[in-house]
Amino acid sequence: MTFSRILLKLSGEALEGTQGFGIDPKRLAAYASEIKTIVDENVQVAIVIGGGNIFRGLQGTAEGVDRAQGDYMGMLATVINSMAIQDALGKLGLRSKLLGGIAIDPICERMSSSRAIEYLEQGYVAIISGGTGNPYFTTDSAAALRAVEIKADAILKGTRVDGVYTADPEKDFSATKFDTLTFDDAYEKGLKIMDLTAFTLCKENNLPIVVFNMNTPGNLVKVVKGEKIGTVVS
Repeated sequence: MTFSRILLKLSGEALEGTQGFGIDPKRLAAYASEIKTIVDENVQVAIVIGGGNIFRGLQGTAEGVDRAQGDYMGMLATVINSMAIQDALGKLGLRSKLLGGIAIDPICERMSSSRAIEYLEQGYVAIISGGTGNPYFTTDSAAALRAVEIKADAILKGTRVDGVYTADPEKDFSATKFDTLTFDDAYEKGLKIMDLTAFTLCKENNLPIVVFNMNTPGNLVKVVKGEKIGTVVS
């Protein structure tokens, strides 16, 4: 299974690197370099990144912030991360466009499927920030929605583990990895791959999810070329 148009989903926490907070310039540069390898292979790339390294809406709610207000704060955190990714890609000579579920002039323009597809076909990386633009939705849901909107071949979910396991492999050393899963199997086993809203959207639109280790150099290009990296959910 090879891909010509993908949506890369990254967590905000992934940008923390070894710092444990904020944005690690080395991790940011490494991710940009990985993305360049697939752009150089003429793969059309859209990116959705979370904001958990800066602010997470649900966490804010637990600390007394209104849920809707907290979610909007989280959306703005994704804009900051998206701007960082855009800057890192630009330093490597890649052209990108920053779109958003919320438009912030002059930083990002309003997301629309036709606009994003047009940019992708022109050779730009489309970085889609601001979640869905609505509170009560996660960036997982935003990634699934945007992938469907741009008619992506798959969502590539970059994590720090090399796929989906029966349990958390960082805590349970007896956990075993799945090479492939159906959506129904993943749901029945209670595997936390994406939230249920995102998962349902992917299933209903026959959109596969590939979970892989983004922190291993070369994995991203291997995934788009169809090598057996990570776990494929379809």
